[in-house]
Amino acid sequence: MKRAQTTGFSVALAAAGLAYYVAGSFMTPSAPITVEKEVNSAQVLVAGADIAVGQIVNEGNFRWVSWPKNALSHDYITKAGGGIAKMHELSGSVARSALLSGEPITSKKLIKAGQGGVLAAILPQGMRAISTKIRAETAAGSLILPNDHVDVILIRRLRGRSGQEENVSDTLFRNVRVMAIGQQIETKEGKKSADSSASTATLELTPRQAEMMALANSMGEITLSLRSVADLSSDPERAGGLDLRAKPQSNSVSVVRYGAKSRVYGVN
Repeated sequence: MKRAQTTGFSVALAAAGLAYYVAGSFMTPSAPITVEKEVNSAQVLVAGADIAVGQIVNEGNFRWVSWPKNALSHDYITKAGGGIAKMHELSGSVARSALLSGEPITSKKLIKAGQGGVLAAILPQGMRAISTKIRAETAAGSLILPNDHVDVILIRRLRGRSGQEENVSDTLFRNVRVMAIGQQIETKEGKKSADSSASTATLELTPRQAEMMALANSMGEITLSLRSVADLSSDPERAGGLDLRAKPQSNSVSVVRYGAKSRVYGVN
C-alpha cells in the first residue's frame, strides 16, 4: 500500500513539473525582432565639439556623421566627395564664427591661417572694421557686448547763429554691429557685461562710413546707443549718416542727413 502511494505521488509530481514547464514556455516573451533599414544618407564632416570664434582647429575637432541625402547642402563636406582630403586641408584653419557640436563644417566658416588675423577672418566681405574710444558712460555702462547693434552718436561743440558755442549731438550711423570691445571678440557663456577697463569698441562699417568715423573721432566724443534685438533688421537707415566732409561756405558748414540738408552751423 505504501509503495503504491509513493509511486502515485511520484507520478503526480512529475506530471505537475511537466505541466509547469509547458506553461512556462508559452508565457516566456519572444525576443524582439530587429529590422535594419538602410537610409539614403551620406557621411558629412561636422564639429566634434563646440568651436569658438578665432579658435585654431585641427582634425581632432572634426568627426563624420550620417546625414540624410535629401537634407544635404552643397556647402557641406562629404566623405564621398573628397572629404578626407578637404579635412586635411582645413586642419590649422581659424574659425570665422562659433560652431556648435554636430554642426556641419563648411569652408565659409573657416579661414586658413596666414590669410588674415582673427578680426579679418570674421569681417564680412566688403565691410571695414574701425575702432573708437569708449568709456563706461559712453558705452551703456559697459553692458555692450560683441555682436550687439548700436547707433553711433557724435557730440561736438559748434558755434550757433547767436555766436555762442553749444553742444550738438547727431546720429552718425544706425544699426551698426559691434565686432569687439577691447580685445574681446566673442561673448563668453554666462558673461553679462564687457570688460569695464576696455577703452575701445570696434565697429563694422562700410568703406564710406569708416572714413566718416575716422573724421568724427577727431571732431568730438562718440557715444554708442544700444539697440534692442527686436529692431535689428527693421531700421531702413542702416547705411545712412551725416556728411561730415561737407566743405565750409562763408564760415559755415552744412550738415546733410540722408541726402537732405538739415541744419547750418556757424564754425569757430
